[in-house]
Amino acid sequence: MVGSRARNPYRRRSDREGSLARPWGAARKEPRPPARTPADHAPPELMALSRALFDTPDEGEILRLAMDYIAAAGPYSAEAGYLKGDGDLVPSPRNGEIHASAVDCRVRELAGRDGPVAVPGRPWGRALGLRGLERLHGYLVVSSRSRPTETEYSLLVTLVRHTAAALSVASAHRRQREDALELHRLREERTALQRQLISVTAELGYQRAVHTLMADVAASGGGEEAITRALHRLTGLPALVEDRFGRLRSWTGPGRPDPYPEPDPVRQGEMLHAVAREVGPVRIKDRLITLVRPHGEILGVLALVDARDEADEHTVFALEHAATSLALELAHLRNLAKMELRLHRELVDDLLAGTDEASAYARSEAVGHDLHRSHYVVVVQWSNRTADESFAQTVERAASAAGMRSLLTRRSDHVVLVADDRPHARALYEALARETGTRSGTIGVSARCDSLADIPHRYEEAQRALEVRRHSRERYGTTFFDELGLYRILGPGSDYRELETFVHEWLGQLIDYDSRHHAAMVETLSRYFDCGGNYDETAESLAIHRSTLRYRLQRIRDISGHDLANVEDRLNLQVATRVWKIVLGGPG
Repeated sequence: MVGSRARNPYRRRSDREGSLARPWGAARKEPRPPARTPADHAPPELMALSRALFDTPDEGEILRLAMDYIAAAGPYSAEAGYLKGDGDLVPSPRNGEIHASAVDCRVRELAGRDGPVAVPGRPWGRALGLRGLERLHGYLVVSSRSRPTETEYSLLVTLVRHTAAALSVASAHRRQREDALELHRLREERTALQRQLISVTAELGYQRAVHTLMADVAASGGGEEAITRALHRLTGLPALVEDRFGRLRSWTGPGRPDPYPEPDPVRQGEMLHAVAREVGPVRIKDRLITLVRPHGEILGVLALVDARDEADEHTVFALEHAATSLALELAHLRNLAKMELRLHRELVDDLLAGTDEASAYARSEAVGHDLHRSHYVVVVQWSNRTADESFAQTVERAASAAGMRSLLTRRSDHVVLVADDRPHARALYEALARETGTRSGTIGVSARCDSLADIPHRYEEAQRALEVRRHSRERYGTTFFDELGLYRILGPGSDYRELETFVHEWLGQLIDYDSRHHAAMVETLSRYFDCGGNYDETAESLAIHRSTLRYRLQRIRDISGHDLANVEDRLNLQVATRVWKIVLGGPG
């Protein structure tokens, strides 16, 4: 639709009242003037209207002016106006709504010709085409309360022609402006294309340099460090490679943290998930990060440290191509690790039996597990299930449902997990109960393992915890080895190391106190138990006063943190003092 200018023709009408709106047929103060019709005043009015039409650059405003002053040509009313736009006739906003539909249909039927239009209540109506030299500009639909005379109709035709001519001029000016704008746009587009061509030429040169450098890196076999050196050289930014767990593998450039921050598994997982959702590198804080994931499997992270947000499209291009080269390198390393896995026993079996740490760390990364963390060995046995592959998969699902990250293997009658966190007291058991449909199962959990070399011993602890639970009154559930107390040294396979651990747990603080202060707190406690808790006999055997014995016992409570009035503490302390004295040889 042809839009209107901010200039409003109705606002200008009052300015013309003096020349265009003088009442028609008003008698002049002359002696007996002859009666005059509106047509007698039309020529000067049309001249003023013509000037106004040709002074108006907007086609919509021209049409409105013509409709406003149509009465200057005779006893007419402007029923409707139309402008031709985009191949269609667009009604003027001044058109009435009462007969709009019928008038619209009739005007479109005329297809560019003049013709009569029926307007209810008006005996005469006609659609007059606003024709320029080249095309039809629109229509004026005029009605009259009486059939116009030849003079009145001639004036109406003159007004239509003036309006059409003004529309032609306005249309020509509009096309001229549009042509000028289009010429300006084409010139701007040409300039932009020239600049783009220059930019593309420079970018192609940069891309060739990136391809050449990365190809040289791949051919040299320099590995991850060669890739980070090349990326730093291309971008000027510090470049780094981390494994999927967030541990640094290579750094080139200034600003390397020392020591490198220990990764948080939860935050690392969230970061990997956030980057994996996006296409291309992702900015996280001061780093531009991309994942190294051939065939969809995440092998690591390649990043640029961009604290000043200086990275541009060339930086992103170099980072993406470096990630492609790194993916090939890490995939090659992964294939080597998998080949090693096929040549050796399963990783968990080796851990339980004892294995080389460097090999274990490489192989654990190949299977997607972080062995650098503290671990717990968990043994699972269910009374109605054999430890076959199906049950192993059931345990694996239950462990995952309980939020455990673990490695798994199976033995003849139980399944073994090497978990990177202490299991919840009931989570794994409840998950297995749901999976198996029965609660007749037992789980043993070792003490914390901070070294891979300790895993075989922790496996024995988990078995001990499971056996104690199976022979207890409540045989089903989870038992932790570090909560067994005295039962830790009563089961089969007790050894000197286990006895030392038990004694240190219960008497370690007292032994340290005696060593530092040349005191005899452990000996006093041993004599106290030997005398059945009798104060007089104990004081006499130690050759001290009864009040001195009472003071020492109070100090023993304060130092050790154990309460002699507690039955469980008392029993464990008594056994510990016996082992200390008899098995370990007492003081020294």
